Amino acid sequence: MTRVTRDFGDTMQKDAVLAVSADVAFASSRFPNYKIGATNQILDAKDDPKVLSMKEVVARETALLLEQQKRLSVRDLASKFEKGLAAAAKLSEEARLREAASLEKHVLLKKLRDALESLKGRVAGRNKDDVEEAIAMVEALAVQLTQREGELIQEKAEVKKLANFLKQASEDAKKLVDEERAYARAEIESARATVQRVEEALQEHERMSRALGKQDLEELMKEVQEARRIKMLHQPSKVMDMEHELRALRMQLAEKSKCSLQLQKELARSRRGGQSMFHLFELDGSEALGSCLRINPCSENAPELSECSIQWFRLSSEDVKKALISGATKPVYAPEPFDVGRVLQAEIISDGQQFTLTTTCAIDPAAGLGSYVEALVRKHDVEFNVVVTQMNGLDHTSESIHVLHVGKMRMKLRKGKSTIAKEYYSTSMQLCGVRGGGNAAAQALFWQAKKGVSFVLAFESARERNAAIMLARRFAFDCNIMLAGPDDRAPLGS
Repeated sequence: MTRVTRDFGDTMQKDAVLAVSADVAFASSRFPNYKIGATNQILDAKDDPKVLSMKEVVARETALLLEQQKRLSVRDLASKFEKGLAAAAKLSEEARLREAASLEKHVLLKKLRDALESLKGRVAGRNKDDVEEAIAMVEALAVQLTQREGELIQEKAEVKKLANFLKQASEDAKKLVDEERAYARAEIESARATVQRVEEALQEHERMSRALGKQDLEELMKEVQEARRIKMLHQPSKVMDMEHELRALRMQLAEKSKCSLQLQKELARSRRGGQSMFHLFELDGSEALGSCLRINPCSENAPELSECSIQWFRLSSEDVKKALISGATKPVYAPEPFDVGRVLQAEIISDGQQFTLTTTCAIDPAAGLGSYVEALVRKHDVEFNVVVTQMNGLDHTSESIHVLHVGKMRMKLRKGKSTIAKEYYSTSMQLCGVRGGGNAAAQALFWQAKKGVSFVLAFESARERNAAIMLARRFAFDCNIMLAGPDDRAPLGS
């Protein structure tokens, strides 16, 4: 036994360095642990629970990577994939080393079995039985080693697949990092360009503001200097003297106008000659906007006006075509803004005889009314205090103050907070001066808000009444609406 054992040891030492066959397949990367039972059977020893297999390590690492993938940034993810790729490469290297070790185990088992077979032929008796048991144990070890090699091949395939996955993921992460870096650089450049443009715009705005401020300051200084010059020229005493002179000139002009009007009437009477029927009536009153024209009898033979039929007409200054003024059938008529620049005519019919009275000239505009209306046009809404004298053709006994709003889009009549009427400008709306009604006609107007709703409104002065009519017609004209009285077809001249 001693010689055989020594020869076996020498044989193992000599054959340990022999080349390994290339067609040998291994299933495991480590030599299995065995224990010999009571009946000389080979038993697997329990693995140390602290030592994990390669498959478990790979599975755990993969789970950790997938779990952290959602909360990692792009750069951290790329770094993690790179570490995983390095770990996979290390695992692949370890698998290669284990494969080499498994190859050495197969070689050793094959040489051990060959040595035992040769030893079996040399011994007899009990020693031969021991050698056969040893041969059986070696064969069992070879079977288990083959099973381990199968598991090693499967783990190797999984490691290779994981390595490929990690490599692809690392490349994708690098590509994504490069794209994000390029996008961030583009955003930074765009932000820098935007900031530069904003700074340039602010500088330009500041320069323009300084220039405009300097220009405004120069203009203000010029205006102040001009105001000082005017103040020095117009001392209070001089202003009072000028006002007195203007008042005297106005009074003289009014007297001259009356005299001129009287002379024109006398001239018209002299031209009519001896036709006595033309001397039965005459027109009295100033032929200007804001006044009243009244038909008065001038002869004892004149019939009563209450028994006569009266109708007022407008005549253009260029032709003799008459335009009937609807509703103007009273002896008193107050000219309205439509009548400015036109000649007025009144026809009186009594017992089949017709008498015609005509103004000596066209109706003159009121002094200062145009500039007053132009100042009101700049406002969005203008208020006038009025009193409602008629509502829908019936007399209104209340004399409470109402407010008439003349706006750019509509007109409204209210009393306190309650609205009486509110309508937008339309073709059904009518607005004109009151055609008859005594001396107060010059301060009243007729307003039809819509069909079936009409008012007669009295203003505080004739100036405000005419300004309200002109302002409403101006706003309505801007809305492509011709605002006039009943049956008025004359173009807007006011």
